[in-house]
Amino acid sequence: MAELRPSGAPGPTAPPAPGPTAPPAFASLFPPGLHAIYGECRRLYPDQPNPLQVTAIVKYWLGGPDPLDYVSMYRNVGSPSANIPEHWHYISFGLSDLYGDNRVHEFTGTDGPSGFGFELTFRLKRETGESAPPTWPAELMQGLARYVFQSENTFCSGDHVSWHSPLDNSESRIQHMLLTEDPQMQPVQTPFGVVTFLQIVGVCTEELHSAQQWNGQGILELLRTVPVAGGPWLITDMRRGETIFEIDPHLQQERVDKGIETDGSNLSGVSAKCAWDDLSRPPEDDEDSRSICIGTQPRRLSGKDTEQIRETLRRGLEINSKPVLPPINPQRQNGLAHDRVPSRKDSLESDSSTAIIPHELIRTRQLESVHLKFNQESGALIPLCLRGRLLHGRHFTYKSITGDMAITFVSTGVEGAFATEEHPYAAHGPWLQVRRAAPWQALPLEPQECQAPELHRLFPQLHHKGESVTWESSQELPHLSCLSPVSC
Repeated sequence: MAELRPSGAPGPTAPPAPGPTAPPAFASLFPPGLHAIYGECRRLYPDQPNPLQVTAIVKYWLGGPDPLDYVSMYRNVGSPSANIPEHWHYISFGLSDLYGDNRVHEFTGTDGPSGFGFELTFRLKRETGESAPPTWPAELMQGLARYVFQSENTFCSGDHVSWHSPLDNSESRIQHMLLTEDPQMQPVQTPFGVVTFLQIVGVCTEELHSAQQWNGQGILELLRTVPVAGGPWLITDMRRGETIFEIDPHLQQERVDKGIETDGSNLSGVSAKCAWDDLSRPPEDDEDSRSICIGTQPRRLSGKDTEQIRETLRRGLEINSKPVLPPINPQRQNGLAHDRVPSRKDSLESDSSTAIIPHELIRTRQLESVHLKFNQESGALIPLCLRGRLLHGRHFTYKSITGDMAITFVSTGVEGAFATEEHPYAAHGPWLQVRRAAPWQALPLEPQECQAPELHRLFPQLHHKGESVTWESSQELPHLSCLSPVSC
């Protein structure tokens, strides 16, 4: 639950951020991380020292459900001469470290990111006669923040989020999101690290699909050129009834299709509903393809496995260099890279009740045949995986949101993979890799063309060994869990 109230943020004449000699009462009221972000807000809106604010009644660090402590809402007059309409500007507080005392985020120094390293913003076109900002964007931002806290998958500019519902629960065509740098807010150096500001941009389904097939940054640039679809500041208009391709049909052929052909996709992976089974071993075999047991406890992804997969997803498109998967490295301590914050609650490696096998004891196994399972939307991205990634010598990863496993497709040009041309299926614990060798055959262009027989044709070695691919057609993925991006 949240409440709406004036923020009580300090005005332009407020004293500086509290230092070592600041009065304890002031330091308690205005924690340094919070005060630093307020400073950037005051720079943009000196005439609005006390904006309306949605605040979590029970803070996340006290057991509440909402990770964001506050969402401030400002009125931005825009610039009609520059095709920037008047709008409401929403700014979150809580994905970065506001307090510096480990109540939410572990303090890791001033040189790196503060908390997750970013806060969210949103720009919503102001309707005629609207005197107060709608509060639904605050709940939207809380939903995105919950995903980040629970999955530890941070967002980057160009990422997309499939939402499958009008963002304001109306009948709008704006049902998904892209993320980009906020055009006004500058990165902030706080006592607990650096904070950047990522803006949520509402998009139609057709625009989301184009971002997936090509890249988010390209679609964002097209949106900037169409005033009614966002304009220079990418302001979301929930009343927009046409896609940019309906407004200007040439954008699809001249920009998107050409970009897909020449650039491929920079989407290196998604969180999805997926699973895999090893068909090489008989069902009665106790050593399951996805788990190793100690007593009655199934093995979960170890910290090293989890971080490796995250690195795979974060690396994304490397147009000018050879795509590389992170190597298996048993010397990395605690399963975390040196620049990563240790696991938080609800992350994969935080369940202390589950036995963890030491990473160096998990051997990489070569498999004869596998069974891949995807839900409908995940399966619809197979053409993107083939045409936009593997055809360009890259890799693509499905990370399961319903279990501790991942499936990575790799091509011959990808270095560091443990699947080889000789052994195209390989598994390291719950992480499966499927390797596709050149030469390439014709690729399917549309999702409906990409059925299991088509995959058998594209991956003939799978067909010869009895591999099968299925996906469910009865349901889409739930809110946010559906194909939310993991940074490229």
